[in-house]
Amino acid sequence: MAKFITIGERIHCISPVIREAMNSKNPEPILKRAKEQLDAGAVYLDLNIGPAESNGEDLMQWGVKLLQENFDNVPIALDTANKKAIEAGIRVYNRAKGKPIVNSADAGERIENIDLAAANDAIVLALCSAEGVPGSVDERQAFCMEMLERGMEKGMDAAEDMWFDPLFLVIKGMQDKQKDVLDTIRWFAEQGFKSTGGLSNISNGMPKHIRPIMDSTMLAMCISAGLTSAIVNPNDLRLMETVKSCDAILNETLFADSYLEL
Repeated sequence: MAKFITIGERIHCISPVIREAMNSKNPEPILKRAKEQLDAGAVYLDLNIGPAESNGEDLMQWGVKLLQENFDNVPIALDTANKKAIEAGIRVYNRAKGKPIVNSADAGERIENIDLAAANDAIVLALCSAEGVPGSVDERQAFCMEMLERGMEKGMDAAEDMWFDPLFLVIKGMQDKQKDVLDTIRWFAEQGFKSTGGLSNISNGMPKHIRPIMDSTMLAMCISAGLTSAIVNPNDLRLMETVKSCDAILNETLFADSYLEL
């Protein structure tokens, strides 16, 4: 295993503040969110511009350059359904601190995003689903192998550049599906695959005071099962304390009494 990788999720066009900043190309709210996440320990930043059908290429390039020029070439996950926008972002991307991430592919309509990542020497987040929620661990494994084969055919370094997502599901209403997620992560680890996913999906709809408890508990269980990365809110202090504690327990960082401050 290696030190856990956090991908900060808070630069997202679903936020009214960020959506307005993107529409007007006002850098300040985006830089503020970026700094907060990086100060809290995020490794990658997810830049989610939404569908961006009319201006995606220009917007993605603006966002990539804004973040990397202000934060020492921070690595970025390029998050949009607009493939041309992803390609445009990669063209201006500085790889000094890590490859760009294509967020994301699946085994259905978005499988061609694997080709896009391969053609641009990028990492791809590969969601083990095709349409709807997979019915079992076996189904997730089948989708994983289908995408793995596609990536290998395109010349990808599957061990490093394909990060598989078990599809995190909301606990309220899908409580009985959580064990499948954990079992899939264990299987990824057994195969030597890197893994990731949108962890905060699990606590959607829960009271605000419960979400950090549930997110951090689930994250600890997932890391124990072999999860290597997650898309999270780095400003959730309890969650980031969990990440740092797991890294220490798994001997990925050297323990010191001040480890939570590092």
